[in-house]
Amino acid sequence: MSRKPLGVVLTLLLVWLVAYPVAIIMIESVGGPGRWTLEHLKAFVVEPYEWSALWASVWISLASVGLAGVVGVPLGIFFESFSFPGRRILGALVALPAVLPPHVGVIAFLFLFGESGFIARLVTAVFRLEGTPWKLQGAPAILLVHAYSMYVYFYLFTRAGLAKIDASMVEAAQSLGSNHWQVVRRVTIPLLRPQIAAAALLTFMTSLGSFSAPYIFGGGFRVMTTQIVNSKLNGDLPAAMVQTVALASIAFFGLFVFGRTQGSRSVAATGKGVGSPARELQQPLSRWVAAILGWALAFVLLMPHLTLVLVSFVPFGTWTTQLFPPSYSLENYAQLVSEPERLRPLVNSLWMAAVATVGVLGLALWAGRTIVQRKAVLRGVIARLLQVPWAVPGTVLAIALSTTFGVFAPWVGRWVLVGTVVILPLAYFVRNIPIAAGSVIAGFRQLDPTLDEAAASLGARRLRRLWRVTIPLLRPALLAGGALAFATAVGDFVTSIVLYTFDTRPVSIEILAALRDFDIGVAAVYGVILMLVSAGAMALGTRR
Repeated sequence: MSRKPLGVVLTLLLVWLVAYPVAIIMIESVGGPGRWTLEHLKAFVVEPYEWSALWASVWISLASVGLAGVVGVPLGIFFESFSFPGRRILGALVALPAVLPPHVGVIAFLFLFGESGFIARLVTAVFRLEGTPWKLQGAPAILLVHAYSMYVYFYLFTRAGLAKIDASMVEAAQSLGSNHWQVVRRVTIPLLRPQIAAAALLTFMTSLGSFSAPYIFGGGFRVMTTQIVNSKLNGDLPAAMVQTVALASIAFFGLFVFGRTQGSRSVAATGKGVGSPARELQQPLSRWVAAILGWALAFVLLMPHLTLVLVSFVPFGTWTTQLFPPSYSLENYAQLVSEPERLRPLVNSLWMAAVATVGVLGLALWAGRTIVQRKAVLRGVIARLLQVPWAVPGTVLAIALSTTFGVFAPWVGRWVLVGTVVILPLAYFVRNIPIAAGSVIAGFRQLDPTLDEAAASLGARRLRRLWRVTIPLLRPALLAGGALAFATAVGDFVTSIVLYTFDTRPVSIEILAALRDFDIGVAAVYGVILMLVSAGAMALGTRR
């Protein structure tokens, strides 16, 4: 097949999977062909609570960017700039919140900081209070969870940016009399602006599409993601359509604004590109104080993980008013293995995530070969389509797929997939296209094209060259993209809650069901398994 048909076929496939569902909800929000109406839009405009939810989504996202940046950037500078005992392992531990799926992280926070969590019980016991010391609900609770889970973006991006800053620029500033903090303020931070802007964009988009934290901790505080799901579950599809379009519009506007900000404030650093070595703390006291502070910080950040593991050993109904659980056993783990109905959601999540990951890696290989190696005419359009699922919040994507594939109209590319075993793997597949494609395409750009040409000159056909030459060279990129896509899919909650059925329910939905039944031990077991699976996938993907 020539280059042009390959590019056209890939473009049509991406349009059908990515752009078409978004276009469908935009059309149906105003009625659709033959029944055009602005009534649903007018109903949205005149309702104060709709605007309140939309504004709450925006300001919560902006506040999450600020809080995550305040935590993540100083941590990144500290761990990359100073050398002290345990620095390497502590630097890895500080990044561990990244392996907690969002829904599991929220549950861990509930067990730790909730009204009946460990910290609340401890405060009640120490100060001899009669009631719970606080109520973990509303905007403060959501911001706390977002800051904990999203500071990692700023931390990792800052460390990566510091590793690329030319050491000669720092040395030049120091030779001119600048102390360490002046160097950080006048040299390091300006050079880190592209990385900080990229982390801010990622945090904003993630927070805008956040569903788990507002759903569990929101109480009476509503954001647009929870509004959409409530409208859908209540059968008010027209309202859900308009809300979906409103949130998608904010997402695309935010992507545009942050993208312009990143581009306008970027500072180009020239030089040899040799990163500055970590500064050795000279005073023994300073070294050990830094180490103690680092370990204390790591312990605080790991408390949700440790809490999740501890609660998983608590038998059902044994922990009531005590400060700590009175007994521990493997009963919850035994139930998971011995009862097929408890094991089914975990199996569902694993196979659906695996299928979606294999499929999205195949698409990423196709896209990389079309864009980079064959330089198809439509490569610019393909590259933009690959990024659309990243810009669309998960709730919006779920409603779009539910609407598009809930009608039988094959003449316009619509089949009834809602309610079947296909819809959830398809949703995970579409949502993870940017993750896998970004990694694989970056890997393609680093390949030497003469290797493929040499294999072709020796008579190797296209598929043989792909299997024997391209894929082995792309293994690191495939592992990284595949691991992140699998970890994202296996813990997905935001799209699953819209599209699941009882037979296809994933483990994230089963965690919520266990919490509603006050079976916190089983919910924690599911969370621990998800955490270990995600950590294992990320370890495989990064070869660590």
